[in-house]
Amino acid sequence: MSRPTGAARPTGGRGQGGDTVRADAGGPPRGGVRTGTAGATATDGAPTSGTADATGRLLVRPYGDRALLADLPGLDEVHALAAALRARRVRGVADVVPAARTVLVLLDDSATPADLGRVEGEVRAASAAVARRVDGVDGVDGGADVGSRAGAPGGVTPGDDVDPGEAAVVEIPVVYDGDDLPDVAAWAGLSVAEVVARHTGREYVVAFGGFMPGFGYLTEVDPAIAAPRLATPRTRVPAGSVALAGDLTAVYPRATPGGWRLLGRTEVELFDVDRDPPALLTAGTRVRFRAVERLHGDEPGAAVEGEVIAVGGDRGGAGAGVRAPDGGLGRSLQDAPVHGGPGPAERPGPVVHHEPHGVEILAPGLLTLLEDGGRPGWSAAGVGRSGAADRGALRLVNRLLANDDSAAVLEVTLGGLAVRFHERATFALAGAPVPATLDGTPVGMQALLLAGPGSVLRLGLPVRGARTYVGVRGGFAAPPVLGSRSYDVLAELGPAPLRAGDLVAIGPRPSALPVVDMVPARPVLPATSDEGVTLGVRAGPRPEWFDDDAWATLLEGEFEVSNASNRVGLRLAGATIHRRGRELPSEGLVPGAIQVPPDGNPVLFLRDHPVTGGYPVIAVVAADALDAAAQLRPGDKVSFRTARAASSGP
Repeated sequence: MSRPTGAARPTGGRGQGGDTVRADAGGPPRGGVRTGTAGATATDGAPTSGTADATGRLLVRPYGDRALLADLPGLDEVHALAAALRARRVRGVADVVPAARTVLVLLDDSATPADLGRVEGEVRAASAAVARRVDGVDGVDGGADVGSRAGAPGGVTPGDDVDPGEAAVVEIPVVYDGDDLPDVAAWAGLSVAEVVARHTGREYVVAFGGFMPGFGYLTEVDPAIAAPRLATPRTRVPAGSVALAGDLTAVYPRATPGGWRLLGRTEVELFDVDRDPPALLTAGTRVRFRAVERLHGDEPGAAVEGEVIAVGGDRGGAGAGVRAPDGGLGRSLQDAPVHGGPGPAERPGPVVHHEPHGVEILAPGLLTLLEDGGRPGWSAAGVGRSGAADRGALRLVNRLLANDDSAAVLEVTLGGLAVRFHERATFALAGAPVPATLDGTPVGMQALLLAGPGSVLRLGLPVRGARTYVGVRGGFAAPPVLGSRSYDVLAELGPAPLRAGDLVAIGPRPSALPVVDMVPARPVLPATSDEGVTLGVRAGPRPEWFDDDAWATLLEGEFEVSNASNRVGLRLAGATIHRRGRELPSEGLVPGAIQVPPDGNPVLFLRDHPVTGGYPVIAVVAADALDAAAQLRPGDKVSFRTARAASSGP
């Protein structure tokens, strides 16, 4: 495929002032907020449902059991409401997620229907306060704290509120050889070179962040090339892909599934936990794309135009993560001194020989991860909560061990784990039941077990279910990344997946002891895959985007979990769910959301789901069924039913 390089390069921005900062040579701007056009409809002309406040300006609807979605006319209103909610620090609110025309308000795990009602009142009060401020009546409490994390002590302010015209410009070098470039050209009735010229010939503004860490939604795409998303999302979009979806364009920071059309690729590092702020593209940042013939990595050793180096930020801060050896973000277990093993060969300093401690990984099985309660409060930066896929199993194993509920455990996918204890430890197993042995002797699930130095624990293949959890008294220790020891497979953030030879430390033992040493068996799934699993669901926030028979199709159909499933979500094959046309502006997602791409094959999102997405959500799995969904594996049959009314108790 040809690689056009003669596209025009803009030399100025729309606003006055602001220097161009090449993404391959300088630091990121600390951007303000780019506003949208007030008065636009909430869903690009599609009808909406919900209730309006007394002013008639706000639509608020439930989004599953623990979230609310507010529809707004445009980005002006989105950012104003998000700032007001963060400033109010509403009790029970874990995160606030602004998007194109919505604000998603996420509640914590203890939320009840009464809490949803109370928080909805706070959302409406915040909206009314914003309206009064706009009208010059009064102000919003602490409204200047735009960047603070909702519900987090102290908050985090990623940047000053800078007018887009005053912000610096990030220039991103791109090789335009994307798989979808010819299709976009055909859709637009233009040549490939003309599409490249139109894409590079404009200046973009980051409207909001989401989807995954470092992903910035860039507005102001030339309407002539604004091709819609793919009907069937790709199972893997390469890291650095420059892509297009209707009137938005973006760069994928990491490899991930995605439905945007691929125009080209870049090597710019968009997210780095050692940088302040971690995301290169924050709200209000201005961006230009520049066509180049090749990137630094295309020809080893060749210095070319567009060579990319790390962008800005201080390195080596206390407790900060580092680049993993495989290029993933976050601290590798092999690099972390807490694990007691040798680091990479290139690390300077003498090798210290000492007796190992903690747990040694002899065999990781298919996939073994460190997981805890996750990292809430970072969604506006594109960082999802993540955490243990089966949250109930996490709480159960930690309760047995007298740990804090969110102490880190090993999440083992489809068994096969073998570990050697290098110190005396009390441990327990929960989640998908597996045949397990300690030094060759069978041991049970959900019971307190004791291992001595040199003892070997081996897990077989679970008969049913996908994920088994191994916990130790004191929890497993590793340097936290953004406050959590969880590995997010979508963002590649956190301690890297475990490998043979890794040493994982055990944290300080709790002073309290549990009052039980065993609990009854916890049903995970039916005894055989032929029986299938039925999950309770609640209607999603976008019923108007589906045909009249779509809800009945979801409830009456049977689906099968496909092989293209993981901690991000389950791709389901079965009855086709028909939706109406048009593009939905990207908006926040929650665990359990069932999203429907244009091909009609639903995707059920799990704990490592994207922060935002652009396909409508027809239903949300009830909170008490999420753990069962996390235990589904390829080939399992699943159906859906309307969930019972949620309890109003604790």
